[in-house]
Amino acid sequence: MKLYGQNIKPKNLDRIKNKIKFILYLLLVTSTAQTQQTLIRAGRLIDTNQKTVKNNIDILVEGNRIIEVGKNLKLTSGKTVDLRDKTVLPGLIDSHTHICLTPDYSSNPPVLYKTNTYRTMEAFKASKQILMSGFTSIRDVDNEGADMADIAVRDAINKGMFVGPRIFVSGWAISITGGHMNLTGLRPYVDRKVEQLAIMADNSDDMVAAIRDQRKAGVDFIKIYATGTLRHINRETLEPLSQLTKAEVEIMVNEARRWGMDVAAHAYGGTGAYHAVDGGVHSLEHGLFLDNKILSLMVKKGTFWCPTMTVYLPDEGASEADTRFHNRIVAEHKKSFQLAMKKGVKIAFGTDIGSMPHGEGWREMERMVDYGMSPMDVIHSATVVGAKLIRKNDELGQIKQGYFADIIAVDGNPDQNIKAFRSINFVMVNGTIAKKD
Repeated sequence: MKLYGQNIKPKNLDRIKNKIKFILYLLLVTSTAQTQQTLIRAGRLIDTNQKTVKNNIDILVEGNRIIEVGKNLKLTSGKTVDLRDKTVLPGLIDSHTHICLTPDYSSNPPVLYKTNTYRTMEAFKASKQILMSGFTSIRDVDNEGADMADIAVRDAINKGMFVGPRIFVSGWAISITGGHMNLTGLRPYVDRKVEQLAIMADNSDDMVAAIRDQRKAGVDFIKIYATGTLRHINRETLEPLSQLTKAEVEIMVNEARRWGMDVAAHAYGGTGAYHAVDGGVHSLEHGLFLDNKILSLMVKKGTFWCPTMTVYLPDEGASEADTRFHNRIVAEHKKSFQLAMKKGVKIAFGTDIGSMPHGEGWREMERMVDYGMSPMDVIHSATVVGAKLIRKNDELGQIKQGYFADIIAVDGNPDQNIKAFRSINFVMVNGTIAKKD
């Protein structure tokens, strides 16, 4: 007998047949596993789009999609999950995370003290902690010099190597020499040798080249620094350093758009934030000092805003001067947030987690409520608005037929008491149950 031109001895034929049978069996098992169903019986179901609550609703999941939502649904195969004593809602979306960072990063820059391999493992751990806290999708806004560790973790999750949240990454951010993400205090020789926390681009050609390089590496969107950081804020006027002109922002937005990507801009306020919005960025990050002029332009342009307010609270043990400075920042941030709500700015929930411990995103939810947003609107911000920001609102942010099976459950009524999110009882991501207390 010949197979692919090779002579096959009869004694080997049975072995080959058995191998073929085994392969076909594996394919059958895999196919069956992918079509297994899960029926979730929800006591209370939050409709995040309509901002309403429905009682005693069933959710039928097949593979990684929701195939039906209704009452008294029937299961043809698979298992039933009884959540009739819980409140069920779609997995939360954190639109501003840093899985490659830990809270000590500002005093111990990881590019100086940690290998990228170690940082990748930290990112794996962080992604797991974030998932267990109910966030099934995250937008990771800058790896701060971790050499694409965020891309590696995203790809490993997408390929099924381990269960984690959906991750949308920006890779390395783009800043300017002397600005945010440029290490300071190093002697010139050392400064020239070490990696920085972002790509330093001081002219339009370098900015375009940086975007192309990031796209080649596989990022989902681009992060730029339109203003400096805390050290660049004038402590008298609270005016942040403006790092980019409107023309420079437009160049980067247009180049990113050519590759099908959006641009997120770190911007505290002032001229730099206005240039970022006027230049067409998709979102502003932080926005400590957004005034009426900037917020009005954001409404006109449809710009999203991720406030990330909790991380700017004064640190315990800070000097009296630093505490006063941070208290002024917090007061201005609160004013910006309340004005943005009145004007109808699209506020997407974001924590800046990594600057605070991973898995504690509920802190930001509670702060938003403290500042005047209703619990239901916080939930809407962390689901529907977040899905729109990442342009996945036809697949994420709602429990709806055809959407991804990203589902969580909590005790109590989180639409009335936001503290319910401190304890997550159930997490399903992409149709896989990752947590069930």
